[in-house]
Amino acid sequence: MTDTLTIPRPDDWHLHLRDGAMLEAVLPETARHFGRAIIMPNLVPPVVTCAQAAAYRDRILAALPEGMAFEPLMTLYLTEDTDPADVAAAHASGLVKAVKLYPAGATTNSASGVRDFDKVRPVLEKMAEIGLPLCTHGEVTDHDIDIFDREAVFIDRVLDPIRAATPGLRVVMEHITTKNAAEYVASQDKDLGATITTHHLIINRNHILVGGIKPHYYCLPVAKREEHRLALRAAAVSGDARFFLGTDSAPHTDPNKESACGCAGCFTATNTMPLLAHVFEEEGALDKLAGFASEHGPAFYGLPVSGGTLTLTKGDAPVQFPEKIESGDGPVTVFDPGFPVYWSAE
Repeated sequence: MTDTLTIPRPDDWHLHLRDGAMLEAVLPETARHFGRAIIMPNLVPPVVTCAQAAAYRDRILAALPEGMAFEPLMTLYLTEDTDPADVAAAHASGLVKAVKLYPAGATTNSASGVRDFDKVRPVLEKMAEIGLPLCTHGEVTDHDIDIFDREAVFIDRVLDPIRAATPGLRVVMEHITTKNAAEYVASQDKDLGATITTHHLIINRNHILVGGIKPHYYCLPVAKREEHRLALRAAAVSGDARFFLGTDSAPHTDPNKESACGCAGCFTATNTMPLLAHVFEEEGALDKLAGFASEHGPAFYGLPVSGGTLTLTKGDAPVQFPEKIESGDGPVTVFDPGFPVYWSAE
């Protein structure tokens, strides 16, 4: 039995920090354990230019508490009006590490996303030329497609055709939720990776719906059947470098989560690493945690592993994580896995 595990300081390859008072409240929860994070650009208005990304980065660093070290890795929000030259300049500056594709209407603040994929082809071709990764929210939004099938249909109708038409385009399938996606990634030999969230390793759709609706388990892409959760676990602990951690930690205030039309997102920044230690221990794969959380992501993005280390310790009594994080916008509920966790991180 391993009671202490020290790994290179992990990174989060998919993170929502929001802005203003919410940013100030949630940023320390990530910076406590993570060296870097890919920052999502779906603000209102979205981050679509290099100048906007630079300004957002400055606001993040200004909100970082004294004594904490953290590097935000910025992204641009892909729209049908995105200028390939601006994308190339943003990449050349070293500021922007990826471009994010949201199908219009797929998730929170995605109204400015892409409807006609032919209109973004010049941007994708430029990205393939310069080696800038495309991060995808992999769901179609057609009204005739069941919400539980959106990811699988996206692979067939959108992702595979885009990759076939754009050789050399490096793609990250973000927050995959299905066995279909895991198998698709594993079947490709280059230019494709995938992030897996903490909560999709823990919950399936029954957790959201059985015994009453659980709004703090509602996210997009929505959790799927148990067979899909198990496939994600198998991928995460496999040691396959194409799979790495992206929490998709997405803070919303309790009133916005618990309303008649609740917002999608699970806030996991506070306790992700202890939860992952629990999951990887259950799978008999603690030796694979460093790869998943600390090494595979940097390798895909062509970056060094973060400096420093994180030590996970298993105690005799369950760890008491905070139930909520207070922000100037209102309280944010921390993801509750529904079982005792004995691991802590520092």
